[in-house]
Amino acid sequence: MQLTSFTDYGLRALIFMAALPTGRMTSITEVTETYGVSRNHMVKIINQLSRAGYIAAVRGKNGGIRLGKPADEIVIGQVVRDMEPLQLVNCHSDFCHITPACRLKSALHQAVQSFLAVLDGYTLADLVADNHPLYQLLQIEQPSVRS
Repeated sequence: MQLTSFTDYGLRALIFMAALPTGRMTSITEVTETYGVSRNHMVKIINQLSRAGYIAAVRGKNGGIRLGKPADEIVIGQVVRDMEPLQLVNCHSDFCHITPACRLKSALHQAVQSFLAVLDGYTLADLVADNHPLYQLLQIEQPSVRS
């Protein structure tokens, strides 16, 4: 299974924010520059993550974006569910004439559920905790103790 770039960059943006020191805000510009992605694309991603409650946007002079809830409460499987279409094949009878007898849809559904079950075992905090190489690559000072 391959995630869309929308979900991929959404997860990357969340990882970046989770790696920031507690209380530090960032900007869409900083995230786009870190990953080399189009600002317009990232604005759409941040908006969806914000609507889902993963990101909080603060307006004003000292505003910016930050995680909308603690990293240990953000389950990766749920983020993927909220961002990704997850329909692997078009099984509408107008599109596929074997739909009434096809067992592929059931097999693919089972595969997606297994994929998501694995991702449900990880939180955003799991992806950044004690990840020294990540902090170096993001050029963020790693905190001595993560909460």
